[in-house]
Amino acid sequence: MASANGGIIGVDNTPEEVTTPETITTFNSSGTLTLQPSTSTVDYLVVAGGGGGGRGGNGGAGGGGAGGFRTGSSFPVTGPTIPVTVGAGAAGPSGFNASGLDGSDSVFSSITSDGGGGGGAYYGQPGRTGGSGGGGVGGFAGDPGGAGNTPPTSPSQGNSGGDGAVGPSFAGTGKGGGGGGASAAGVDGPLPTSNSGNGGAGSPSTISGSDVTYAGGGGGAGMGGSPPFTVNGLGGAGGGGDGENRNAPITPPEDGSANTGGGGGGANVTTGGAGGSGVVIIKEPASSVLTNTSGMWTMDAVYDAVKGGNWTNA
Repeated sequence: MASANGGIIGVDNTPEEVTTPETITTFNSSGTLTLQPSTSTVDYLVVAGGGGGGRGGNGGAGGGGAGGFRTGSSFPVTGPTIPVTVGAGAAGPSGFNASGLDGSDSVFSSITSDGGGGGGAYYGQPGRTGGSGGGGVGGFAGDPGGAGNTPPTSPSQGNSGGDGAVGPSFAGTGKGGGGGGASAAGVDGPLPTSNSGNGGAGSPSTISGSDVTYAGGGGGAGMGGSPPFTVNGLGGAGGGGDGENRNAPITPPEDGSANTGGGGGGANVTTGGAGGSGVVIIKEPASSVLTNTSGMWTMDAVYDAVKGGNWTNA
């Protein structure tokens, strides 16, 4: 029969628990997140597009910087939908002595990760700034790597690119610096070693359910001139591309890996490596909600109670 529930007269209902499991949504391109009805906070990973490696000619170009890497937990959200932007990696330059381009930003709510900076490619062209900075060009006058964590965030979204090395004209000793990565700066290309700078290492994340490393910097390229040429720098862990290897057989630079935000490898006589596209991953926690509790009725339940003589308006 009828009973009182919170000052409302009606039938007693049997509470039902509705459980929403943990939900992980990965965006490899831009889109819209539709939140679960009970979601009020999320964990996030936002990685921007990587910068392109430079294309030198008179000097070993720098590797591209990784896209900015930002992650956090218990971030408050309101729905029902939130737009998501996934930044593209920068295209590799093909022109002679052309600096790499910057990657594009990735955005989720108020969180923005900035695109990686392009690698330097000609005297007086330092690596470009970005989420992580591009490596500086080597050659007659080594130039510095670009600053990372630009604009600044806390915790830092990236690191600076490595400096290019000064080398005598056509001696094959000038070396490009590596692009910066999420957890380490790009490596300089100092003399008298024969290696160009490696890209800085990226940072790991388990938000997807697997342990994956993102946002590694691109490796620098060796200088042209007479063989043997300087050894190319390697891409940083987390999708960074290796720099161009000019020693026979010539190996073009690698692109940054897709959806890691890795920087592209630097080049000397071939097209610079392209930056890898970014990624956004959102994890909504599991939740439980009680429905159909006492004092709450569906229209069908009210109809049935009235029809059965078990509803009063007292």
